[in-house]
Amino acid sequence: MKIKLLPHLRRTIPLLAAVGIIGAITFVYYRLLSVNIVTVALTFLLAVLTISTRWGLMEGLAASLASVFCLDFFFIPPIGSVTIADPQDWVALSAFVVTAVIVSHLSASARRQALESTQRQYEVERLYTLSRNLLLLEIHGPVGQEIANQIAQVFELSGLSFYDRVSDHIHRAGPRDIPVEPGKLRDTALQGTVFHDIVTKTTVIPISLGGQSVGSLGIQGAQVSETALHAIGNLTAITLERAHAQDVATRAEAARQSEELKSTMLDALAHEFKTPLTPIKAAVTSMLSDGSLNPTYQELLGIVDEETDRLNMMLTEAIQMSRIEAGQLQLHRSPQSLRKIALGQIERLGESLEGRTVCVEIPNNLPRVSVDAEYIGTVIWQLLSNALKYTPPGSPLTLRASPGETEVIMSVEDCGPGISPQEQRKVFDRFFRGKEQRERIPGTGMGLTIAREIVRAHHGRIWVESEPGKGAKFSFSVPHAPREISL
Repeated sequence: MKIKLLPHLRRTIPLLAAVGIIGAITFVYYRLLSVNIVTVALTFLLAVLTISTRWGLMEGLAASLASVFCLDFFFIPPIGSVTIADPQDWVALSAFVVTAVIVSHLSASARRQALESTQRQYEVERLYTLSRNLLLLEIHGPVGQEIANQIAQVFELSGLSFYDRVSDHIHRAGPRDIPVEPGKLRDTALQGTVFHDIVTKTTVIPISLGGQSVGSLGIQGAQVSETALHAIGNLTAITLERAHAQDVATRAEAARQSEELKSTMLDALAHEFKTPLTPIKAAVTSMLSDGSLNPTYQELLGIVDEETDRLNMMLTEAIQMSRIEAGQLQLHRSPQSLRKIALGQIERLGESLEGRTVCVEIPNNLPRVSVDAEYIGTVIWQLLSNALKYTPPGSPLTLRASPGETEVIMSVEDCGPGISPQEQRKVFDRFFRGKEQRERIPGTGMGLTIAREIVRAHHGRIWVESEPGKGAKFSFSVPHAPREISL
């Protein structure tokens, strides 16, 4: 029973105190001091002003009524009676009431603004602390749990739940769990609406970044404005994004280092394998030049010679690919004649042409190009050798070049089986080989990838045009030499 009376006592005591103050003033002036009525009225007005400022409207109104009563009963003739008929009584009452209303309203507004200012200052300080802690956050576990712990600690929350939509996990922090179901946290994240529970003093807000939902945040036990809550949500989203970016960067760096290590090892192994091939090739070539060998041995040595060349080519491609993947492709560009480079590669093919005719349609006045002659020669050689692999013996090849405004386009055309539209999209991918030829035609699937990367390094383009049964046309472009552009 005592606990139930406390709120009433809290409300009644200021009212009694306000009336008591007016009574005390009345006693002093009526019994102890002899003053005129104006002094009494001004004193009562000052008392109403003070009471309204200190306690509020109800206490001010009580003081106003008590002042009018005491003024009329003790100081306005006829003394000892209350007659509110005189206009000065109504003027006094109106003055007291208006003073109480205006002053209490202004005082309440000032207190409210001061409270709001203090609350904003508190929130700004806590948000600054939270942003600093999140910026310097050292992640030793799930980032969502680390964020939840920081928010609950900085804002002194009794309970907090953070739903991370990416991991679909709910992280909790604070002394106790807040009374919010996991489904409500997920629904708030998906719907993007704020949820308030007045009974449990719980608020759930959505968290988004760049217009996309990343989760939701539920708190309990803190007087935090909705603006501050959204600021907390934004800090949470930014921290999540930063942690995700750091994780991606870490993974990318680990992948890069792994790829670089793999490429370095591949390059070293390829060089080690190429070392014994040089004397093998020299020995086989010397023995083949001896006309006194048995025809059977001659044929076997011919096979060894061909396989040595093939193994040497595969190792060369492996070395080139490892350098490309490790970012070690260094070009030494200079003005070059594309016709001269192309004719040199045709001569290099030599017996590999197997009697095929290579029709060269490259004008003598073709503009010079800014390229690394060795690498562009590798591109042309890869395209020609690729055409030789996939076309029947005796079928012609066409090597054509034509100038453009800022580049020269070279193409290799064959009369092979052609490439399907599905395979055209993958033909330059590493290790890709057509499903119909991969079993019967030897190769590594790296040649066209190497050609593509070399052309890209020259800021050029490479592409293929083909129809099944109508051959294929591989083309690439390289830029004019600077002096050619200025002409």
